Amino acid sequence: MLKKSLFYLLITLLTMILLAGCNGEEKTADTGKEKENAVEEKEQVETDADEASNVYPLTGVKTNKPVNDRIVGVMVNNHTKARPQTGLSKADIVFEILAEGQITRFLAMFQSQQPEIVGPVRSAREYYFELANGYEALYVYHGAAGFVNDMIKNRGIEHLNGSIYDNDGNLFKRETFRQAPHNSYLLFDAVYEVAKEKSYDVKHDYKPLPFLDKKEVGNISGKPANHVEIVYSDNPMEVVEFKYDEENGNYTRFNDREKTVELNSETPIQVENVFIVFTDHKVIDSAGRRAIDIKSGGDAYLIQNGKIQEVQWENREGRIIPVKDGQPVGFVPGQTWINIVPNEDKKSVNILN
Repeated sequence: MLKKSLFYLLITLLTMILLAGCNGEEKTADTGKEKENAVEEKEQVETDADEASNVYPLTGVKTNKPVNDRIVGVMVNNHTKARPQTGLSKADIVFEILAEGQITRFLAMFQSQQPEIVGPVRSAREYYFELANGYEALYVYHGAAGFVNDMIKNRGIEHLNGSIYDNDGNLFKRETFRQAPHNSYLLFDAVYEVAKEKSYDVKHDYKPLPFLDKKEVGNISGKPANHVEIVYSDNPMEVVEFKYDEENGNYTRFNDREKTVELNSETPIQVENVFIVFTDHKVIDSAGRRAIDIKSGGDAYLIQNGKIQEVQWENREGRIIPVKDGQPVGFVPGQTWINIVPNEDKKSVNILN
């Protein structure tokens, strides 16, 4: 009886071992199938992108979606009390330019992506609205000096002024976790609706900026540029940095030694192109407002793919583009950050590798 029991126990154990082995083989096969499917899906996405019929004009990214939404240029605050900001991770292009003193302000251009909220939104300046107009964008800001508002009206700049819609809960909202003037936020979903009410076009066909293809991106030449620093001021500290992420092929932005992130999600601000433009700046009044030359062209640095190129910048049909030997230099498809720096401060740009 004992022998028979041992015999059955042995048979049971052998059966369990065989079943476990089969299950292991099935799991291995399933895992292999999952990996194979993932590779196929990735290849399919890349193929779909390559075969896409449309190109977003400010990013060069291919898509089968319509690409004719009106560009929206939003004035975004960069005061220390306004950081971290909201919405910048979805901007196709950001212009960073000095406002008063040594503090910069952003003109964030949205077209391929549309965030729910952008801000804090700040006041207008002439060179910002001229840039927005050059890209045929709808210009969004919150307040301005009387003479600036007159310029906007007299030059026919299509705009939405947050001081008119202040805290209406539809287009603009004042947040309680910050104090004015650092608490006005644009509710982006209402932009086109309000623009239509003002009889502005909300659809527009744009000619794409110059972009490189995959082969050209791989062949970008220049000196290494893995860490770039722009010192707008030592005291108080106003320092902008871009650090290269080789794995993702983009640059992460830092402000005053802190990573630039989205307020709520802490998503880092990363761009494929850093374009540093040198031009004349002139203080024009006792408030410290500036006149900045965005038309004459001049020296520039184009930083992409871990490399830096010395180029020229030109304003062609209202757009600021890199040029070499008279020919446009292509951007890497993706997002772009454009820092405008005074001519006399060229030494404030440092390559730290």
